[in-house]
Amino acid sequence: MSVNLGILNDCHAVVTGGGSGIGAATAAALLEAGARVTLMGRDAARLEAQKSALNGGNVACVSVACVSVDITNEEAVDLAFTQAAQKLGEIGILVNNAGQAQAAPFAQTDLALWKRLLDVNLTGAFLCTRAVLPAMLKRKAGRIVNVASTAGQVGYPYVAAYCASKHGVIGMTRALALEVATQGVTVNAVCPGYTETELLQASLDQITRKTSRSEAEARSILVRHNPQQRFVTPGEVANAVLWLCAPGSSAITGQSISVSGGEIT
Repeated sequence: MSVNLGILNDCHAVVTGGGSGIGAATAAALLEAGARVTLMGRDAARLEAQKSALNGGNVACVSVACVSVDITNEEAVDLAFTQAAQKLGEIGILVNNAGQAQAAPFAQTDLALWKRLLDVNLTGAFLCTRAVLPAMLKRKAGRIVNVASTAGQVGYPYVAAYCASKHGVIGMTRALALEVATQGVTVNAVCPGYTETELLQASLDQITRKTSRSEAEARSILVRHNPQQRFVTPGEVANAVLWLCAPGSSAITGQSISVSGGEIT
């Protein structure tokens, strides 16, 4: 039996980008802790597959729901959160995990790439947060956790748009946390280093494609940033999110917590 079992009973959590990677691991951790969980993302089939996995194949289970949404579309976001509340009740936890990454030298970062990464990573988190915040403030209770990145705490070459978007997420986190500090709502960010997800695999593929290095060589290039000399696992990020959502973490707000094996201290 997990020590987390039941700590989030009667709580409804929404996880964006919940169909894979950190989002899927976070949804599993929240579900195990007793929460009802809504998975949000663009790919409805992927969300349904993840729902089935979380439910152990029991598609009739009512603890997990799926809502397909483009988080960069204001009207779609408002509708999605209305639907989520109708399915599983008022929302007490929001995990803004949906995101994209793409590398390019600064001079080759066109406006379309710049806008896309800011739209998904920053504006999407803003729209989703705005959708849940009024009800949280009315209840004087809520947890908002933004999945940022170590790229939001420091700079990395060749990912200016991604760094800018994640720095923006941390700035938004800090500003909103101060704004609602006396109203029972906490707002925090977790900042993973390189994590074993599809985004990491895409980065590895890009390195091998552009440099003719092997995947093992590409992995060694990226893993050297981590003092533990390994990549972070999605479950380790999920554990940090779960801690921030737990009842005993109400004094933690406005923080950007690095989950990076000591890369950021």
